[in-house]
Amino acid sequence: MPPPDRRAEIAVDRYRQIVFPNRLREMRHRHARLALLQFAALIPQISYIRLSKIERGEVYPRADEIVRIAGALGIAPRALLIDTDAPTFDMDAWFAPFAEGAASDDEHEARFALLLAAAIRARRSADATLTAATLDARYGIPPVILSRLENALKGLSRWNPQTVTALCALFDTPDVAALRAHVVALHEQGALDPFLAAIPGAPQRRARTRQRIAALEAELADVRPAALAALPDRPDAPAAPRQIPAYGAPLGAGRIAKTRCGSVEAPALAGPRAFAVRTGAATLGGGLPGQATVIVDPDRHPQPGGLALLSETDEAGIESYRLLSVAVDRSGLLQGYSLNPAHEVALDPLPPGDVAAVVAAYFA
Repeated sequence: MPPPDRRAEIAVDRYRQIVFPNRLREMRHRHARLALLQFAALIPQISYIRLSKIERGEVYPRADEIVRIAGALGIAPRALLIDTDAPTFDMDAWFAPFAEGAASDDEHEARFALLLAAAIRARRSADATLTAATLDARYGIPPVILSRLENALKGLSRWNPQTVTALCALFDTPDVAALRAHVVALHEQGALDPFLAAIPGAPQRRARTRQRIAALEAELADVRPAALAALPDRPDAPAAPRQIPAYGAPLGAGRIAKTRCGSVEAPALAGPRAFAVRTGAATLGGGLPGQATVIVDPDRHPQPGGLALLSETDEAGIESYRLLSVAVDRSGLLQGYSLNPAHEVALDPLPPGDVAAVVAAYFA
């Protein structure tokens, strides 16, 4: 008798792409009675694609986005939020309107996605040279795609041919069938067990959702609709000249210290919480000199073609900033990158307080 298939033991999170269940769809139908595309026209500050991802719970919105959406509906911002711990919340019922026509994996593909994620993690663990930058340069797997692969966000059959070819090359397999067989064999040998355990599942997703909604509720306490009048999409509402704090000191490797270094005059388009950052180095190339000062608005989400400021903390606990150019990757997600040094970051999964839009720049 053949040994039992160990794959049947793997728990699959059916909602692994849902990070923010919300009432946007319900309230849009109740108060606006408009299709999503028509409703999006009422909020030009949020792209239709991003609004769709917010409604479907696939991305975590910023507080100012929730305020704008609620304003277009004529409701309180917190009415869009859901207490996912409430006994009355039913994830199956919430997802039902989005299920029809949604791209999804069957149980078999979802389990293989987890095995593939573990296999990639195992491969990289065994070879320290397989950094995200190396995987991009050598195999054509960008960091944002690598993150989605290592977290099993979709099955192998739903990846494009370029990504599948790159995975075959990574595992030195001639085709998809051989890749599948190789990964399954690793699992049967027990080689993937510790890496499978490290992949976040449903309990971690639910905990992360609770934390994000709690953080958003805290932010909404500080964001007022009146504050949006100073945002750049309202040029008819001039802001009074004011001084805003400036920060910045070079730390190396593209990082900027969060050190106070005086004040600068805020441009009219700067929002109420805007601040300035002195770049210190030309990390984005010649288009933004090393002596530039950028104006950052934490109440605005970065847009493709613009610049973003990333807040990060290293292993020693030192906080710093990093300037990034913003583009859209092949999956339609926002990707931030710098040139000197070469650095890439997936922006959509980041907590709302960690990334902000650059709205202006001064050149010395």
